[in-house]
Amino acid sequence: MDKTLLAELIGFNGIETQFTDAWGKPAEVAEKDQLRMLSALGFDVSDNAKAAAQLRERQLLHWAEPLDPVSVQNRSEQVKLELRLPLALVHQALTVTVISEAGQSQQFKLVAVDDGELTQVSLFDDVEYQQYEFMLPLALPYGYHRLELQIDGDDDDFSQSLIVVPERCYQPQEFAQQKQWGISVQLYAVKSDLNWGVGDFADLGQLVNYLAAQGADFVGLNPIHALYPAMPESASPYSPSSRRWLNMIYLSVAQMPGFSQCDALQQQLAQADFQAQLQAQRDKHWVDYSGVMQLKLPALRALYQWYLDHGQKDVALSAEFDRFVVEGGDSLRQLALYDALHLHLIAQDPHAWGWPNWPEQYRSADSEAVQAFATANQHDIGFFSYLQFCAQQQLAKVQQQAKDHGMLLGLYRDLAVGVSEASTEIWANPDLYCRDASVGAPPDILGPKGQNWGLPPMYPYELFRQAYQPMIDLFRANMRDSGALRIDHVMALLRLWWVPKGSVSAGEGAYLYYPIMDLLGILALESQRQQAVVIGEDLGTVPDGIFELLQQFGMYSYRIFFFEQAEDGGYISTAHYPVQAMSALTTHDMPTLIGFWHCSDLKLGLQLGLYTEEILPGLYQDRHAAKQRILDSLHGHNMLPADYPRTVEHLGMDRTLSFALQQHLARGSCQLLCLQLEDWMEMTEPVNVPGTSDEYPNWRRKLSMTLEQLEQQEHIKSHLKQLTANRRTGLYS
Repeated sequence: MDKTLLAELIGFNGIETQFTDAWGKPAEVAEKDQLRMLSALGFDVSDNAKAAAQLRERQLLHWAEPLDPVSVQNRSEQVKLELRLPLALVHQALTVTVISEAGQSQQFKLVAVDDGELTQVSLFDDVEYQQYEFMLPLALPYGYHRLELQIDGDDDDFSQSLIVVPERCYQPQEFAQQKQWGISVQLYAVKSDLNWGVGDFADLGQLVNYLAAQGADFVGLNPIHALYPAMPESASPYSPSSRRWLNMIYLSVAQMPGFSQCDALQQQLAQADFQAQLQAQRDKHWVDYSGVMQLKLPALRALYQWYLDHGQKDVALSAEFDRFVVEGGDSLRQLALYDALHLHLIAQDPHAWGWPNWPEQYRSADSEAVQAFATANQHDIGFFSYLQFCAQQQLAKVQQQAKDHGMLLGLYRDLAVGVSEASTEIWANPDLYCRDASVGAPPDILGPKGQNWGLPPMYPYELFRQAYQPMIDLFRANMRDSGALRIDHVMALLRLWWVPKGSVSAGEGAYLYYPIMDLLGILALESQRQQAVVIGEDLGTVPDGIFELLQQFGMYSYRIFFFEQAEDGGYISTAHYPVQAMSALTTHDMPTLIGFWHCSDLKLGLQLGLYTEEILPGLYQDRHAAKQRILDSLHGHNMLPADYPRTVEHLGMDRTLSFALQQHLARGSCQLLCLQLEDWMEMTEPVNVPGTSDEYPNWRRKLSMTLEQLEQQEHIKSHLKQLTANRRTGLYS
């Protein structure tokens, strides 16, 4: 391809060709990978003339529209209007009407050449277009407003979503008085005496009550996004069907309306064989998603039938459900329709894993065949809508419990970086997603070979053309009934690593940029409105300046103890961590404390093909040195008894060392501290191994104790009491 054209295409599409890798070294995207990226974006890179024509067409699309579909502006600044006109219209009278979110309107009469400032000129097919900027003398509150434009002599009306945003995300006033701590938990992994083989919202409520009594301020959840009832083994919480809705497997059957009144269900529960099946699911070491769904889905259907037969007579319950359906709108209907259709099709063909390989007539959410199915299957659509309603009710109940028991934040939810190719989101909004590429990561510490997550990315420009509504909906839905939102891979607001289809490895991709300032502004607006703290997972390959930008917007950074090493290899004192951050020892993508100390992750990595025999000795040597530095740091801060060993030779991870590490973080300066139940229970196996799919049973490993057993562990209670004390009066801050 012509070099000048290639450079123009790269710049127009926001592709980064040079970046700094996770080890601080310069990296460059090969030209073949640049071309593959452009091809994924829809350009014919095999023909210069065609590619140039496609570029001009997309540029003209921008210039030929007087208004951008959306403008995100800061409230502290005067409202700015930017519009583009062909030269023939720059003397025409313009009528600009601004309609606030509350419905109030103000009108302005303008002429581009008289009242605006000319900022740019472009020429297409001998037609000159001029861009003007106007400062409108009005003040708008935070919110979603609308700007309308009429051009004298032109019959067309033009409009723009005008979003006025605050400068920072929400931060509770109580943060100024004390530091907070809590835990992160994979909800499916929770064991109890009463659940149906997978953790549920009742378990979550029980856990919240226990932790609140120990002084905890929050419970962090894995993404609880909607997955696939028809394919329960597609269990990764980071490859959901919809990020706006909830995973119905987390429903507590016992907390469903009508549970004790539903005769059909009670008769089933009374059978010894059914109780034996329930107990078998509870006793399993790994979550058996298919087995759980076989038990839970028929029970939920029985309870929905009870609602239709009896529950609708409860005026309050019926009105709440009706309101939920109305507010859920097309998005809820599409999810319920997808789940019903998926179950129907997979019963006919077990390989119907998702809409991309369904019969052609069902691959579009708007097709006649899909609408005919919807008309004929209203009962099933109502059923899946009802499950979403009950899930939202149960989640809201847990958050209210948390607040009632004194937790400052209560639940914090996790927003996954994308959806799977088979998702409802892509089925319902195919223009937004690029199916010729996947989101991933270049080689870094967590994934030495790079990572391909199998998630089609959003087109940045199409997201802009849809006025950012998909992101607004995501932020709003995931802040609902929670005190904080963790954004997985927060770098996605700035750039995403795209891996085009056909790439040999995940490293053969490139970064594509997104409109970060607009997205951060919208995030701040939703955060303030819903009073939800925002935590950005900023691990991996992080460009210069992003930490400072997130701090500026009031977002909380991530600080993982094992990654916080100084240039000399020692560990940075937790007293020197940033205050506006959440510290943690490990995450769901890392080994447990015991796993790290005993190098179980390295042994497992060799078995799974992530590491080779050649590099393993070096990894063991690095780990040995890291462990010694950790031990030195703990002794240096007087976190261990004076007679505790000072060399890691033959030193296994024990309770004294594990608790010392956790208390060390508790004394640190970060506003938030997040720990894991696995480390209190002294578990070894990881919940997820990055870079694997079928090689390891990710997202299935259960906790080793039931909640009832956890509540009886006096040494853990004592440990948590000390954690609370260190958070309140930590010595390092």
